[in-house]
Amino acid sequence: MSDSAYRVETTSRLAQWRIDNLASCTYRKSDPFKIGKWNWHLSLEKNRVLYVKLYPEISNLTRDNPPIASFIIRVVCSVGDRKTLTHPEITNKKLKSNEDFVWAIEVPLTGKFIIDVEFLDLKTASGDGGEPCSIWAEGLTQKRSNATALASLGRMLTEGIHTDIMINVSDGSIGAHRAILAARSPVFRSMFSHDLKEKELSTINISDMSIDACQAFLNYIYGNIGHEEFLNNRLALLHAADKYDISDLKDACHESLLEDIDSKNVLERLQNASLYQLPRLKTSCMRYLVKFGKIYDIRDDFNAFLLSADRDLIAEIFHEVLNAWKGF
Repeated sequence: MSDSAYRVETTSRLAQWRIDNLASCTYRKSDPFKIGKWNWHLSLEKNRVLYVKLYPEISNLTRDNPPIASFIIRVVCSVGDRKTLTHPEITNKKLKSNEDFVWAIEVPLTGKFIIDVEFLDLKTASGDGGEPCSIWAEGLTQKRSNATALASLGRMLTEGIHTDIMINVSDGSIGAHRAILAARSPVFRSMFSHDLKEKELSTINISDMSIDACQAFLNYIYGNIGHEEFLNNRLALLHAADKYDISDLKDACHESLLEDIDSKNVLERLQNASLYQLPRLKTSCMRYLVKFGKIYDIRDDFNAFLLSADRDLIAEIFHEVLNAWKGF
């Protein structure tokens, strides 16, 4: 049998395997053919019934990231009236082995025929546990475009490419870009739209922020912040988010501060929750102190806290304490 008997012809989304003759009790497997990221095989097994299989070649890629395929597969008789048998459309089927898609054809086929596979979509699982992403769809193109754009923005900041505004903080200065700051913050946009000193002098003075906190703030704005950098600067970022009206950063800080409340930080978190109007953080700190009784473990710190805390906040704490006592 010639090599061409095993060859599958392909375009970007179509595969065709031409079968010239298939004897009884026969097994035949195609050469590998590439569609998308994977090498594929078609196989035929003829006994009383003809079994058609489609599967990706065994590889590290297939094992770690198997294709999730949508396709239409047909058998077309290539002589006479070109009778066509069509399997119902397969949608979002994960294919890892040669048993994941098997089509049993009970109609007898004689002579020459074609196995025709039209791939409608190929997806891969999302690394973050989200919805599978098409390797062809606009979503992947958009994701790649977004990643490239963010990387470019990060380089603009770290390499100081065409900066046009200088941010002066308590212990240094960092160059930035007016357009990006204005797009992310209505406060910055207002500064640069009106005849304020920031617009005239091309500088912004933020005396209550350190250089490290300012770098983290700008890295967030430019989409370039790392996880540890974010954690280490949460309170400073919360202050900046509130001051410059960046709601998504404020929400991110709020969510993160909820995750690791302990006896060393609960009073500071409670103060900031009151200051920046973070109701869920305030409730969580109150529960930690009162319902879980941690207020007794930090009695000295709590007494010092009462000397400087906002009166309304102190009243809320004592209200919680009284409600807790009523439960005993």
